Amino acid sequence: MIKKLNKTYNELDRMYYLQTFKRYPLTFDHGKGSHIWDVEGNEYIDMLGGIAVNSVGHSHPTVVKAIQNQAAKLIHISNFYLSEPQVMLSKKLVELSGLDRVFFANSGAESVEGAIKIARKYAHSIGRGGNIISFENSFHGRTLATIASGKKAYQKGFEPIPQGFLQVSFNDMEAVKKATDNNTAAIIIEPIQGEGGINVADKTFLKALRTFCDEQQIVLIFDEIQCGVGRTGKMFAKEHFDVEPDIMTLAKALGGGVPIGSILSNEKVSSAIDFGDHGTTFGGNPLVCTASLATLEVIETENLVQQAEEKGNWIKAEISAMKNPDIKEIRGKGLMIGIEFNFDTKPLVLKMLENGVLANATAENVLRLVPPLNISYEDLEKVIEILKKSLNELKDND
Repeated sequence: MIKKLNKTYNELDRMYYLQTFKRYPLTFDHGKGSHIWDVEGNEYIDMLGGIAVNSVGHSHPTVVKAIQNQAAKLIHISNFYLSEPQVMLSKKLVELSGLDRVFFANSGAESVEGAIKIARKYAHSIGRGGNIISFENSFHGRTLATIASGKKAYQKGFEPIPQGFLQVSFNDMEAVKKATDNNTAAIIIEPIQGEGGINVADKTFLKALRTFCDEQQIVLIFDEIQCGVGRTGKMFAKEHFDVEPDIMTLAKALGGGVPIGSILSNEKVSSAIDFGDHGTTFGGNPLVCTASLATLEVIETENLVQQAEEKGNWIKAEISAMKNPDIKEIRGKGLMIGIEFNFDTKPLVLKMLENGVLANATAENVLRLVPPLNISYEDLEKVIEILKKSLNELKDND
């Protein structure tokens, strides 16, 4: 019998699991709403949300019931056949997004890989090459093609890296133009960079990028894996910029915690895809599509998009009112918030963890907050107090 202790599970993890995650030595047992408990019964407020996944909180009754009912009915069939949940989720996402077609995958990285394939197939159909332009500080996944479009640090040791990928400066239209030629198939961008430090694209830049892509017949891909599905105070971040991509990728919050990704595309690029050009075994099976439909239902019926905007504004105002001299900038939209400090934020995250709040350090000196969209103001007030307390404790330890 294994003792239910964080230390015990941590030791077993280090013995058996591939050591690719530098984990905190906590083993979580159950969650409810924006609260989560470890195996020793310690309670935490979740401001990380599984990295922007648990948008409706832990164990939301609507999502739990939908999953339970579907699991008792039909879990998986393969994409040789139709299922009602997949058909209805396809219809729902097309209607919400304004795009024309959808394909389901199992993760964000798979969605980006599929988006690249669609873009290249379309580009080749009109006589263009297959190069993909991405942006500095971007993150699109951990597969070979997605690290080829991301940071150099993630490519080290995995050479040869797939060819046909190049990067330019974020929000720099001149750099885009210089990097583009007839071999350019697509440009992929996160409207709000997540792992890169919660960097928001300039509206004028995205509009200029859309115009340029139209003129050059280049496919424009929006990676909304982290910023989509209500996170930023709009159902999709593209709505902040009044810019329509040719392809949009989703994952993370789409399934309320179950693994699902999707590629949404307009008819122009979708028409280049023939039978057999792409596929998946598990993607869009009845169970995950049911979970996604239930998650979207909660987001809509509980007005979580509006709540994300209002709570995000409240958090930013409270943090700004702290007037902490170590804070350089507060960035983001809705409940996708990055607070840039003039020091490495990993010790701050550890101190907040000690004080009962889960958060995340990204881009070295940015504190990332991406909580459930239905987190209460009472919990948010506690988080602000714990942030203040943690900052003071760090200062006292200097």
